[in-house]
Amino acid sequence: MEPKGIPGLNAEESTAWMSLMAMTMWLPAALDVQLSRDEGISNFEYGALAALAQNECRSMRIKDLARMANGTFPRLSKMIDRFEKQGWVIRRPDPDDGRATRAVLTAEGLRKVAVATPAHIALARELVFDQLTSEQVEQLTTITQKVFRAAGPDGACASRMT
Repeated sequence: MEPKGIPGLNAEESTAWMSLMAMTMWLPAALDVQLSRDEGISNFEYGALAALAQNECRSMRIKDLARMANGTFPRLSKMIDRFEKQGWVIRRPDPDDGRATRAVLTAEGLRKVAVATPAHIALARELVFDQLTSEQVEQLTTITQKVFRAAGPDGACASRMT
């Protein structure tokens, strides 16, 4: 029996949409399991630490980190509280805006990212890149960048949250 399409989408679009929805639910969950088991952090937390590690000055305004991670300011603030207790991050006033606070990655936080990254990348390789040809990786990059621009913090999310 052929699955029914989603109203407003043709059969090909319905299949693609359901596949995308399943991937966006299950891939983060798989990454969460590995990171939680191995490092005691979530995929969301790893993403925030990695963003700080990749930033040239190893710091970001907390509100910008929240925007980048698609988390609320209170959620990020609570996470930064936990990171401070672990010695991974410190808060500092933003030198360009005294009203803003920056999260600054410490040497211990950088070590945490360095320790967590190899297994995280190995799982990403196993779950995503080993499943695709190099041509498909290029297509994936093109597709995900387009969807991110449309739906991300400067796209639909920004216009619908005001």
